[in-house]
Amino acid sequence: MRRGRLRRLKAGTLLPWTQAPFGYRLDPDHPRDPAGVRVDDSQAAVVREIFSWYVDGTTITAMIQRLARLGITSPNGRPVWSPSALRCLLTNPAYTGQVFANRMRVSPAQTRYCALRPVGRRNGTRRVRDAAEWIIVASIPMIVSREQFDAAAARLVYNRQMATRNNRVHQYLLHGLVSCGCCQRGCTGRRLPPAYDYYLCRTKTQLRLLVPGERCPARYIPAKPLEELVWRDLCEVLQHPEIIAHAIARARGGHWLPQEWQARQENLRRGRASLVQQIERLTEAYLGGIVPLAEFERRRRETESRLRALERQEQDLRADARDRHETARLADHEEEFCRRVRDGLAKADFERKRALLELLVDRVVVTDGEVEIRYAFPTGPDGERQPFCRLRTDYL
Repeated sequence: MRRGRLRRLKAGTLLPWTQAPFGYRLDPDHPRDPAGVRVDDSQAAVVREIFSWYVDGTTITAMIQRLARLGITSPNGRPVWSPSALRCLLTNPAYTGQVFANRMRVSPAQTRYCALRPVGRRNGTRRVRDAAEWIIVASIPMIVSREQFDAAAARLVYNRQMATRNNRVHQYLLHGLVSCGCCQRGCTGRRLPPAYDYYLCRTKTQLRLLVPGERCPARYIPAKPLEELVWRDLCEVLQHPEIIAHAIARARGGHWLPQEWQARQENLRRGRASLVQQIERLTEAYLGGIVPLAEFERRRRETESRLRALERQEQDLRADARDRHETARLADHEEEFCRRVRDGLAKADFERKRALLELLVDRVVVTDGEVEIRYAFPTGPDGERQPFCRLRTDYL
């Protein structure tokens, strides 16, 4: 009985974190003891103001600007609050006096942070579990009322539904595929008055407080001309699969023709036969007393070294031949794939165009007036099931 009571006490009193949320202080000697949690009056006042502002209709952007103007630093001590920091604060149920465990889960990242930059530190994405899976751990002093917390949560849900990223009124054929060649950032579609569609890099759409330094000098990218250019180029490539075969051959280093490969093989064979013959003659000269032992060993080592080098060249040539056959096989698959796809190009609607572009275009990089289209054609049936970006080793 006593043992069971101690087990329940430990499970119910240990906090699931050692760093208190913004607005609270922990007992330094017992950081996981709920009894040692105290309200930081100055930070708690900021938390109450943030909830009040948001429930009254202040946007996340306006709150970031107001907090920066007041000189209130973020929980990490930064001079500017990030949108994610404010959303985490507005959705943390600890401010209502309840501490939960098993509230978050880490799942593999679904997108790259930036398509044109090296892999960053993002090892996964934190997601909130279903409320039924939460475990009540302890109670701590309350900072905001339950009614105010629920009102903020309802407004977050409404704003998420009405966000621009979920607005499908204006469709962009290259959504998520365009990058700026100047700042290396991704571009998003934006409609500007009266009715002009553009692709803009994120330095032009984010707050200057969140993107320090100068704005990217790149111009706005007209959406319709870029989409027509990319689609026209894709149709041209699909109509001529030999372009893809040539690119595959170049990627595998196949810059030589079959007759050249045969000539190289014959030259290596004759060179190897000549070296074997030299070793035999050198051995006969040594046995006949014409060449002394020291000279015989030196010349034999040199000849055998050249013979081993020729054997390595022959192995490389055979590997090249295997690559050539593999290139031919891949080219045959590409030709068959293009034949299946190009039959419906003329009648393709927006959804089919979009699906085809997601599959075959890895990135469209726009640098001033130059457009670079990076294609990624599937080399087998498995590659036709998902976009190339998810197959990259640096995808995460």
